[in-house]
Amino acid sequence: MLVEDIRTLIPQRDPFVMIDHLLYCEGDDTRTTFLVREDNIFLKDSLLQEPALVENIAQSAAAGAGYNAVQENRPVAIGYIGSIQNLEIVALPAKGDTIHTEIKVLNQVFNVTLVSGKISCEGKLLASCELKIFITNQS
Repeated sequence: MLVEDIRTLIPQRDPFVMIDHLLYCEGDDTRTTFLVREDNIFLKDSLLQEPALVENIAQSAAAGAGYNAVQENRPVAIGYIGSIQNLEIVALPAKGDTIHTEIKVLNQVFNVTLVSGKISCEGKLLASCELKIFITNQS
């Protein structure tokens, strides 16, 4: 675990925080985990719904960017999802599952970042997609 409080790296606040721990962040690669809790606002019939999976990927990307910013003594920027591409939902995680998310930065031009994300649970792929994220200026 790289930080004590993940909320220092992302703009979201409870009940919309969809990651718990930043496990790894180096170069273009980031890994996070998230425990699906009973009180999650996206839980329906004991399953975490699709919007939460997309948000988990976006927040994992934000945590990686936020961690890098802190390491470089820069302010943590705010990003917005511009587009979602190649979204594939294989299965939904259940209450009590811990999901593992891997992010890879594919390209970054000016204030636009393209990332790929994969979510797995117990070694099985649950979801994947590419996100185009627009980063706000910090000037």
